[in-house]
Amino acid sequence: MTSLPDRPSRPSPAEYRELLRAHLEPVLERAARSTHLPLAACADSVLSAALRASVDLPLFVNSQMDGYAVRSADVAGAGPDSPARLTVVGAVHAGDGPGPDVDDDEACKIMTGAPVPRGADCVVPIEDTTVSETDPTVVLVHAPRSRGEFIRRPGDDVRAGDVVIDAGVRLQARHLAAAASLGESGLGVRPRPRVGVVATGSELVAPGRPLAPGQIWESNSITLAAALKACGCEVTTTLISGDDRAAFTSTLDEAAGDADLVVTVGAVSMGDAEVVRQVLADREGARFAPIAMQPGGPQGLSSWRGTPVVCLPGNPVSAMVSFVVLLRPVILEAVGRAPIRPVRARLSRDVTSPAGRVQYLRAALAADGDGRPTADPVSGPGSHLVASMARADVLIEIPADVTSLESGAEVDVLPL
Repeated sequence: MTSLPDRPSRPSPAEYRELLRAHLEPVLERAARSTHLPLAACADSVLSAALRASVDLPLFVNSQMDGYAVRSADVAGAGPDSPARLTVVGAVHAGDGPGPDVDDDEACKIMTGAPVPRGADCVVPIEDTTVSETDPTVVLVHAPRSRGEFIRRPGDDVRAGDVVIDAGVRLQARHLAAAASLGESGLGVRPRPRVGVVATGSELVAPGRPLAPGQIWESNSITLAAALKACGCEVTTTLISGDDRAAFTSTLDEAAGDADLVVTVGAVSMGDAEVVRQVLADREGARFAPIAMQPGGPQGLSSWRGTPVVCLPGNPVSAMVSFVVLLRPVILEAVGRAPIRPVRARLSRDVTSPAGRVQYLRAALAADGDGRPTADPVSGPGSHLVASMARADVLIEIPADVTSLESGAEVDVLPL
């Protein structure tokens, strides 16, 4: 490994992430509040306060099996060759009331989930019974059952006041099932940040449309929208704007209309047609300057109509790496989800890196013959190599003071 002295001249990714976090403080504050949503709309949201059971579950004494509700004393001596003979006094199904009381030498036919009649203290599964051939009102019980067998009682699942789902849990189907079983019609959750996405560039054409000379198919808005949704955001709009200032400002108006945050992609560097920089750089609190990372050096922060704007570079790889390294951690904090941590892996081959910048190499995570995680770079460092991004599932992080690493060296890798 070759190292060079630290020569800070631009913010590191970690330092810039703190600048970005401060810029998005209004988004973080808004997202920290609780909003009540119908249960069907809560999937994948984060619970803002612990859910406590308002009732015992099960709600009442009910049967665990299809069979007969009986008194355990009446079947204590039952066996295959010496069945207990009980008179059937009725039947009860799920959704019915308790049904007829059960007295000595009596049984009530019962279905799973039905309330257990008074007098019965256990349930005999139907496979342990037969109906008398000579008297259909008599059931023969061929196995003994103890008091409480195959009966569900209130509190067996949860007691009123117990915590059923902890605050901060990302709600999945199983959590919604528990909430619904407690009679909850909705839950208090962290609100999803509403984000508008704007891709810029006169050369951009929507996928599926024919290209004129010099044009390319636009991918950034689709990529960023998908990444934001995966982090728990609500994407309010995805727009494409050319390099005309008037058209871009109109697009910003539309994107910021009902959004908590606008993310732009492209036109933040030093060229002649950097419309994002030209329109937004002079606004109060704006910052447009490169940071010490590759790819993704050019970055911008600004606002529009009171809405924070985060400006990412336009090369598709630069945009995606910038999102994963810089913006994703703040978004995950806003929605209340756990951060995505780097893991350690060994390089599969030698790599080099420019001095003074943290480099992020796309790589595929695998395992060597001993089961140890290995990171295999899938392409060169160029920010235009977008197709190879599909084969990568991690980013290798190479520190700014490291210019080369040999195969087998341990590195931090960040899951994409």
